[in-house]
Amino acid sequence: MSNLVPQAVLAIGSGSLIGFVLGLIGGGGSILATPLLLYVVGIKDVHTAIGTGAIAVSVNAYLNLVSHAARGHVWWRCALIFTIAGTLGAYFGSSLGKLADGRSLLFTFGLLMMFVSFVMRPSNAQADTTPRSLTSADYRKTTVVALLTGLCSGFFGIGGGFLIVPGLYFATRMPLINAVGSSLLAVGTFGLTTAVNYALSGLVDWHVAGNFIAGGIGGGVIGTLLATRLSKSRTALVQIFRWVILTVGLYILWRSLD
Repeated sequence: MSNLVPQAVLAIGSGSLIGFVLGLIGGGGSILATPLLLYVVGIKDVHTAIGTGAIAVSVNAYLNLVSHAARGHVWWRCALIFTIAGTLGAYFGSSLGKLADGRSLLFTFGLLMMFVSFVMRPSNAQADTTPRSLTSADYRKTTVVALLTGLCSGFFGIGGGFLIVPGLYFATRMPLINAVGSSLLAVGTFGLTTAVNYALSGLVDWHVAGNFIAGGIGGGVIGTLLATRLSKSRTALVQIFRWVILTVGLYILWRSLD
């Protein structure tokens, strides 16, 4: 029992961080959850960490979606496209991910984050872009991006926000705060799809997942409020997004080489 108390505290604290990051930049939940579960909370198996993180991130993403929607940050048609098309990709991706070596998953994961951090640019968004200005070509492009994002999300065991947000940003040229808010519907659904797949294989620690969810509620509220404030600057939120994923990518590459 003495070992369970510190683990619970670490899980709640880690969950608070996850909720904060999801509210702030719409992604990073599972990207952070997997290394936190492995290296802070102390889960030994990579695949169990992926499954546990996926269910916790899914619930926290849905909660943060409500907060962003209340502030008008969600473009629902784009959000639904990513959710429907991406969920199919997430299912097949998670099936492939369970067959892959855990250490190889982490290393490739780190490389992918490094790439995303380098291609993100504030100039990709257009201030005059609105949901009404999007064309059918934009929606077709968004559908293709959603399928690819879902595949990567399921394969790496991530909610997908670090891929969905850039995908929405590039495909539609929407402001980043709208990409953040819109991404959360797909993040939650991707994570839930991955979690169900892993749970059916017995790869979820439900006690730790509950503590993660509890900690994430307060962190999500704070993150959403901060994102709303930062969105008033054209570049601030984008730069924060880029530096967070660059740092996480470097850290994962370092740990995967141990």
